[in-house]
Order: sequence, then C-alpha cells, then structure tokens
Amino acid sequence: MANNSIFRKKTVNQILNDVKEAGGDGSHGLLKGLNLRDLTFFGIAAIIGGGVFSTIGQAAANGGPAISLLYLGFAIACVFSAYCYAQFASTLPISGSAYTYAYTSFGEIVAWILGWNLILEYGISNVVIAISWSDYFTTLLEGLGFKIPEYLTLDYLTASRSIDKYNTLIAEGTSPEAIPTFLLNAKAAWESAPKLFGFRFVADIPALVITAAVTYLAYIGIKESTKANNFLVIFKIAVILMVIVVGAAFVQPVNWQPFMPEGLGGVMKGVSAICFAYIGFDAISTTAEECKDPQRDIPKAMMWSLGICTVLYVAIALVLTGMVNYKELAVGDPLAFVFSKVNKNFIAGVVSVGAVIATTSAILVYQLGQPRIWMVMSRDGLLPKKFSSIHPKYKTPWFATIITGFAVGIPALFMNLTELTDLTSIGTLFAFALVCGGILVMDSRNDDSQKPKFKVPFISAKYIGPVSFLAGIYIIHSFIPTFFSNLLSDISQTADNEKFGNGLVMAGFFLIWLAVTILSYLKNLSLIPVLGLLINLYLMTQLGIHNWYRFFYWCLIGFIIYFIYSYRKSILA
Repeated sequence: MANNSIFRKKTVNQILNDVKEAGGDGSHGLLKGLNLRDLTFFGIAAIIGGGVFSTIGQAAANGGPAISLLYLGFAIACVFSAYCYAQFASTLPISGSAYTYAYTSFGEIVAWILGWNLILEYGISNVVIAISWSDYFTTLLEGLGFKIPEYLTLDYLTASRSIDKYNTLIAEGTSPEAIPTFLLNAKAAWESAPKLFGFRFVADIPALVITAAVTYLAYIGIKESTKANNFLVIFKIAVILMVIVVGAAFVQPVNWQPFMPEGLGGVMKGVSAICFAYIGFDAISTTAEECKDPQRDIPKAMMWSLGICTVLYVAIALVLTGMVNYKELAVGDPLAFVFSKVNKNFIAGVVSVGAVIATTSAILVYQLGQPRIWMVMSRDGLLPKKFSSIHPKYKTPWFATIITGFAVGIPALFMNLTELTDLTSIGTLFAFALVCGGILVMDSRNDDSQKPKFKVPFISAKYIGPVSFLAGIYIIHSFIPTFFSNLLSDISQTADNEKFGNGLVMAGFFLIWLAVTILSYLKNLSLIPVLGLLINLYLMTQLGIHNWYRFFYWCLIGFIIYFIYSYRKSILA
C-alpha cells in the first residue's frame, strides 16, 4: 500500500530484503572481499588525507600550538559518533551509511536531506583534497625544475581576490617583503592569466587531472582500488612518521609560547578545519556491501582508524607549530613548507612526494563512498534508476562513479579551498548529529528484530544529563559572566544580520540542550548518543552564520528536488 507521508520509514528487515533483491548480498551485485585491515586502511586514507596534508596549516595559523588540544577534543567527540555509526552499521550492513540509518529512524524526508548533505561530506571534501594535491604536486615539480604557470595551478576565486588583499596590506603599511608568499603567487597568477572573451583564465588543472585518474580507478573495481589504497596508506604513514621524527629535531620550544596566542576564539576558528580533518571514519560504512563480515569489522575499523589518526594528528600539530611561528602556516602544503623554512629542501621534496601519493588515497576513498550512497538512494527510488546500475564486469556502480568524477573535477578547477572546507564541515556535523539522534530513536522502540553484533554501551543519562546541564550553565556564568547578556543582546540586534543570526543559532542550541536534558530524565536515554548529538550540534554553532545561510540554501535546493522528483518516485509511494 502506498504511503503518502514524507516521514514514511523503512524497517530494518525491509531494507535488508531490498538489498538482497538488488544483488547487494553478492549474488549479482557488488563484489565482497574487504576485511578488517582493508577497512581500517580506508578510514586512515580518508582521515589523514583531509587533515595533515591540507587543512592543518590554516587551523594552526588561526589557533597556534593549542590547535593540538582541539584535535584531541574533536577525536573524543568523534568517538561518540563512531559508536553510533558502528551500531547502525552492525544493524544495517549496507552501503547507504547515514542516509540509510536516517531512513529507518526519522523517515524519508530526513533521510533524503541527509543524503543530500552527504554530497557535501564526500563530494565537496574531495574537491578540497584535490586542490591540496595540486599544491603539493606543483611544489614537487618546481623542486625538479619544472614550472607550471601559476594561472594553471590556482583556483579563480583566490586569484581574483588577491589584488584587493594585496592592495589592502600595502595601504595598511605592510612592506612588500612581509606579504605572505601564497598571496604574492595568487597575485602573479591573476596578472599573468590570459583573457578569454574578457575573462581571465585561471583554473587548477592538476586538481582536475588527479580527479579523473582516481575516478577511473574507482570505476574499474573495488579489488584494484583496495590494493592501491593499502599501498598508499602504508607509504603515507611512513611519511608522517618521518616528519614527526625528523621535524622534532628542529622544534624550538619558544614557538610554543604562548600556547594559545589567539585565545580560545582563535582555537575555535579551527573547528571547520579540524572537523574536515576527521571526515573519513564514517566513509568506511559506505563499503558495507563489499565487506566479508561488515557487522564485525566495520565497528572495529572505525575505532582503529580514529585512534591511529588522532595520535598522528596531535604529534604533527605540535611539531609543525614548534618548527615555525604559527602565523606562517596558512599555506596549502604546510608539511613541505616547514622543512623549506629550515633549509631542509630534500626532506621537503620527500614530503611533497609522500603527500602527492598519500592524498591520492584520500581522494580514492571519497570517490568510492559517494557513488555507493547515490546507488542506495537510487534503489529507494529517490534518484534515477541509472545511479544504481552495476557494471557487469567491474561490479561497481559505474554511472554514479562517472557522475561523481564530474561533480568533483569541475568545482576543483575554480573553487576556493577555505569556503569549501567550511561548507563541508557543517554538512558533516549535521550527519553526525542525526546518526546519534537516530540511535536514541531506534533504542526507544525496543524492537526485538534488531540484533546487531555491536551496540553502544549503555550508560544512563537520567541523572548525568540534568547535572551536566546545570553544571554547564554555572561554569559559563562563572567564567564568562557576560555570555548570556551578550547572547540576549545579539538576538535583539535585528539590524545586524551576523550578530542576530549567530545569537539565534546559539539560543537554539541551548533550547535543544534543555529539551534533550528533560528527555534524558523522562526517557532514561543512553549517555553516549546524547553526548554525540549535543557536541556535534554545538560545533555547528561555531561555524558562523554565513555557513548556516549556505547550509540552509543547500538544504532548500534539496527539498525542492525531493518534492519535484523523489517524493513521487520513492518505492514507498
């Protein structure tokens, strides 16, 4: 019978039966062959590729050495989310990741908008990594004596804005010698770019090339992709360990003083970059239908990859900020940059080689993850049927893989790295929060048909929740006595869109926190998913109202597509 509700749900058994009928059990669908090692390496590939080799420089430039603490804190937050992902993956061992989990807990409209936002997490994340790959690749070529014109290695937005930034610094009295190298390079790219029909041609060609190459590898098969990824991850870890060991010899403790030079506000500016750095552990769940034992191995792989990467992140953050002043790290290739600064060009060259190879593995994981989410959404009727087509020879979602290549390659030519990172982060945190909330919903049903091999350890939030809420309010009032008065002031500033928006977002968080606290007491909720939900929502509030506007418009486009196409085409309709 058709169900006209936008909150129509699929049961666990229904989803598993649909997967079996579509060939997801391995009979005539995707090829099963991934083990625990392969899954752990997939997680490491995605996490480290997006963190150490691209965004760590900007995060350190904002917050100084204290950014290492943010990495550690965010890892703890990710563990709460990982527990929830692991239970869902154990209950629903299919490739839909958070999209499928939301379908069973919140309903179709929430699942759709979450799937729509996973495009931000996987697709746009790959754009960022492709841009970073290009930075390292061009640095490597320059070290070998090959110079690519600047206008062919930079995005249009950065180049076009460089003139105004340069003129502003000069007007403020900054000497030309003190202007950052990356800004001078961007200015040179803009000034030397040829004009086509009145427009300057500035495009990141290497980013497009690597995207096309990795898309082809993802297209021809999971076995080939896994072998390549495992080799690249081993090489990547070796390079990171070399940076830590060799770089430690050049650490000057004076660079760690003060440890938090820009205060807590400066550290929190790195939230989007740190969030981006941890994107990846959830990508493991998108390969569930290609795992030999997904219910056992996916939870373990998530925890292993998070633990390994956190240790490496904290160590590398301390080494980078100890080798040079934190203000100098706002570059696209921070690891190579710090060794160039200490005149160790050979090590910088090795790092560049390692980064080129290692970031390739991160691109590969995301190019594998995004098509599989689209594949599952297509099975449910929310996307055209072509997206769930499996190649008869390669056993991959071939059409979805090709579309992913275009969706990543074209924006990588022209888009700005910082803005993409911020947009990706808010979509990712939204997915994490909904997965944590989904566990609370699923557990409240007490459905005996759900027998996952892994469950989130139950710790009652009945009393811990209310006590934590009251303690949090007391601590905020004691250490930041003007916090609540400033919040009320911001909300009243309707003429100032930024202050009003930021105040409204923060006020909304406190209302949700209060509501979850009351429910924790009344419903005896589980503490780990409660903490995961609240922490992810809080981190979303730190991304600024402009990112919330972009997030709103992105979701609005998603809702329009849903009501025009997906609502009518859904198999539940």
